[in-house]
Amino acid sequence: MFPKWFSDWNRENPVNIYGPAILIGVIGAAVFTASMLVAFGNPVPTNSMQTGPRGTGMSVPEFRADLAEPDPDIALIFEDPPFPPEPGEALAGEVYENVQVLGDLTDANFNRLMAGITRWVAPEQGCAYCHGDGGLETYAEDTLYTKVVARRMIQMTQNLNENWAGHVNANKEVGVTCMTCHRGENVPSDIWFKMGDVNESAEGWSANQNRVTAQSQATSLPTDALEKYLLEGDIIGVHDLASRVEGSPADPGVPAIQNAERTYSLMNYVSNSLGVNCVFCHNSRAFYDGAQVTPQWATESLGIQMVLEMNNDYLVPLRDEYPPERLGPVHQDAPKAGCMTCHKGYQQPLQGTNVIGDWPELATSGTPVYEAAE
Repeated sequence: MFPKWFSDWNRENPVNIYGPAILIGVIGAAVFTASMLVAFGNPVPTNSMQTGPRGTGMSVPEFRADLAEPDPDIALIFEDPPFPPEPGEALAGEVYENVQVLGDLTDANFNRLMAGITRWVAPEQGCAYCHGDGGLETYAEDTLYTKVVARRMIQMTQNLNENWAGHVNANKEVGVTCMTCHRGENVPSDIWFKMGDVNESAEGWSANQNRVTAQSQATSLPTDALEKYLLEGDIIGVHDLASRVEGSPADPGVPAIQNAERTYSLMNYVSNSLGVNCVFCHNSRAFYDGAQVTPQWATESLGIQMVLEMNNDYLVPLRDEYPPERLGPVHQDAPKAGCMTCHKGYQQPLQGTNVIGDWPELATSGTPVYEAAE
């Protein structure tokens, strides 16, 4: 009745009855568990998004429970269709003074957009956040830094929608508005500042790592990755595939181990910003080979160039407009944007919700295109 090995064990080990019992129990439990999984399915099923050729393992798994949970900020989005202009309507630039941006909008659409920006950026303070408490007669003044910054941010948003559609609308038309970053807050979350040396007891390379910081994604990797790649535009690269390559790490053209560590710090940041893993963009068998990357790699590379432009052309030049409390705690630098500022841990900001549909005024720096009234 019993297998031969079981009878032999009992004969040779008459007092040890637990060994074979435990073995049979473990095997039986494994068989039972496997049969239950086959019969009823995985209790924590996942979906996977294929990012590369079939059979290469290039996919991003996600738990279905996580996929079903929407970004809570989506609830903040509101519909506010524009008013198709009628011939002869007065324009904002004709009605109001000092309208340097959006002056070619009709009065109705201008005020509709102003109300939208207020809800996106300063829902508690209202119009006074940019215009002060002096009443309508003072709205033309540029006395508050918030108004000066807001004007430039409108121009930045128009530029993103108009000139960076390859990243902003990579999968479908969704666009960006002030809501994409601000989410009802005066200052967007996940902005960043220069950190400087974080290891005071050392000099040289070690002075910008080996201490956990937000910029290094709570690791001891270099803290200046965002500064080097999203502000200064350094070339993203890792050390040479060959060993003992001639050249000094101080030479920008030499891909030293320090560059690899800094690159890994940036890649951690990108992964956490989008809620994905490495194979979302790369083939894990050849991270270094640009011919084996996924289409998402090109979208992300374009996004890095977009953020570089945002920081250097729009955000950093506003440094002198900010009060001291808005500047960085170490270098008193202007706040800067990164991938996390918009994405907030999702592959697409606001999970790909179309935010630009009702706001053609932010989609172009030229004359908005309005849909015909229904």
